[in-house]
Amino acid sequence: MRPPPTVQRRLALLAAALLAAAAAFLSPGLAANAGEITIQAVSHKSPFNCSKTFNANNWTGGHNPSNTIDWQNYGSDAINGENVRATAGGTAYFYNEGSTSYGKWVQIVHSDGTRTRYAHLATMVGAVGTSRSVSQGTVIGTVGSTGGSSAPHLHYEQRNASGSVVTPVVEGVQVPLGTKKAITSSNGCGGSNPYTPGEVCGSGYSQINTHALGTVGRIYLMYNASNGYNCVVTLKYTSVGVASAVSASLQVEGGTVARDSGNFAYYAGPVKKSAPNTCIKWGGSVGTTTWTSAWSHCG
Repeated sequence: MRPPPTVQRRLALLAAALLAAAAAFLSPGLAANAGEITIQAVSHKSPFNCSKTFNANNWTGGHNPSNTIDWQNYGSDAINGENVRATAGGTAYFYNEGSTSYGKWVQIVHSDGTRTRYAHLATMVGAVGTSRSVSQGTVIGTVGSTGGSSAPHLHYEQRNASGSVVTPVVEGVQVPLGTKKAITSSNGCGGSNPYTPGEVCGSGYSQINTHALGTVGRIYLMYNASNGYNCVVTLKYTSVGVASAVSASLQVEGGTVARDSGNFAYYAGPVKKSAPNTCIKWGGSVGTTTWTSAWSHCG
C-alpha cells in the first residue's frame, strides 16, 4: 500500500500552540487579519453529518469578521436544525451572546493552538461557561439563527494560534474570500476515515462532484482549475485502517480507463487526468459496492 499523504507539522507552530492554549480566549470582536492563509497542523472536515452537502459561502460586503464561512442551504436541503459537528478535535467552550453578535456559539481550541468557531446555534450540548473535550465529528449543537442573524445558517471561522482569522480549508478544499462552494461532509462517517479528498488529490483541487457507495464509502471528483486536471479518490467508511478492496477510476473520452485498485487501508487514488473540453467517466468501489458515472463534465 502507498503511504498516505503526510500532514505538515511545524515545531514552531506547536510551541506557539502550547502558549496560546494557556492564554485567555479571544472575544468575538477581536480584530483579525482576513487575508492571512496559514498552514495548520490540524485538518478539518465539514461540520455536518456524513454525506451532507451544504454551500460554504465566504462572502464579501459586510461579513464580520471577513474571510469566514456562512454555511447555507444546498438545493432543496434546508440547513436549519442540522447537527453541527466538531471539524477537528480539541477542547470546546460554550458561550451565549443573547440576541446580539454570535448568539449561542462554541469555540474549539485544537491541539496546535488554532481555533474554530461555530455561531448562531439553536442548541448547544454544553451549558454556557463550561468546557469539554471533543473529537472530530462530535456533535456540539444544531444550526439555528440566534444572535445577530437574519436567517438560519452556521457561521464558521478558522483562526490561527494568535487569534487571527485565516482562509478556511474544509475537507481539503480551500474556500477563499469571495467564493461559494458546495462541499460534502465526510465527518461522522463510519470508521472515521482521517483523510479528505483534498488531502489525497493535493493542493489546488476543489470538489466538483461526489457519489455515495451506500454506507461503505464515497467517490469524489476533484478539479484543479490552474492546470485543468481532474482527480478521483474513493474514501472508505468501513474497515477503515484495515487493508481491504477499494478502487478509483477515471476515463477521458477516446482514451483508456486509468484505475487505482487494490487492498488499501483508507482510500484509493488519486487518479489524475487532463480533459480540456472532453467528457469523462469517473467511478470507484469499496468491496463489492461499485459505481461508474455516465459521460459527464464535458466542458
